[in-house]
Amino acid sequence: MNNIVSLRSFLCLGPALLTAACALGPLTAPAPDGAAGADVTTPAFSFADDTFAFANDIRARHPDVDDLYANYCFVLARALRQFNQFARFEPGRPRLDPAGYVELVRRVAARGSWAAPLRPEDRVVIPGYASLREFSRAEEAAVKEGLGGRFWTLLHWTNWRVAFFVTRAHQANVAHEIVEELRAGRLVQLLVTNWPKPELNHTVVAFEAHETSVGIDFGVWDPNDPAGPGVLSWQRQARAFWATRLYDTEPGAIRVFRMYFSRLL
Repeated sequence: MNNIVSLRSFLCLGPALLTAACALGPLTAPAPDGAAGADVTTPAFSFADDTFAFANDIRARHPDVDDLYANYCFVLARALRQFNQFARFEPGRPRLDPAGYVELVRRVAARGSWAAPLRPEDRVVIPGYASLREFSRAEEAAVKEGLGGRFWTLLHWTNWRVAFFVTRAHQANVAHEIVEELRAGRLVQLLVTNWPKPELNHTVVAFEAHETSVGIDFGVWDPNDPAGPGVLSWQRQARAFWATRLYDTEPGAIRVFRMYFSRLL
C-alpha cells in the first residue's frame, strides 16, 4: 500500500487499537534465543517464477490515473502465500478462457492463508501456464478479478497496530518468528510501518534470511515492486528493524508485525 495515511483514519478506530498492539505475544517478553544466526531460503519459492507480474500501484504517485490498481497490497501479499500453498501449475494442459481462470483464482483465494499447505494432488490446478509469474502476466485481468476486492483487508483490525508503540523485546520476538517460519519452509507476510511518518503502512512477504555482521537481512517480495526483491533488516544490537531497501521508502527504522498467520491475526 505504501500509503499516505491520514491521522483521521486511525482515530476513527481508536478503541480497537487498545487490543491490537498485543496481537503477537507479550510486548515485554524477553528477546528469544536463536533470533540471529539465520541463513535460510524457503525451498518451494522462486522470486522469478512464484510472484505476480503486475504491481500494486501507489495512488499518491498517480493522482491523475483512472481505474488504478491501488491499495491492493494486502490482497496481493496474502494471495502470494495462497498460491504457494494451495495451487499448482500444469503448463501441458489446455488453456481456459478468462472466466475459467477467474473461477480458479477465486478457489485459491477462498482458502485461509494460515492453513497448512495442500498436498500436490489436492491443490487447485492452473492449466496452460508454468508459474504464477507467467500466468499473471498473460491473464492479468482474470487474476485481478479472481482475487476480489480490497475493502475488508483495509479494515482488518490488526492493521491498526501501526499506531502503537512496541518494545524492543516484541520486535526481537517477531524477528525470531520470521526465522523459524522460514526454516519451516513457510513464507511470512509482514505488516511494516514507520508511522507517524506518512510514508510506509504496507505489507511485504519474507522468503529468505541471511546473517550479516550486524544482524539479519530478510529478502522480501513487495507487491509494489515486481521487478526484484527488497531487503528488510534486523539489527541485533539495536534490536530493531530497518528498511534497508523497500520500494519508495527512505532507509530508516520501522516496526514490523506478522500478518494473516491465524484466523484472527
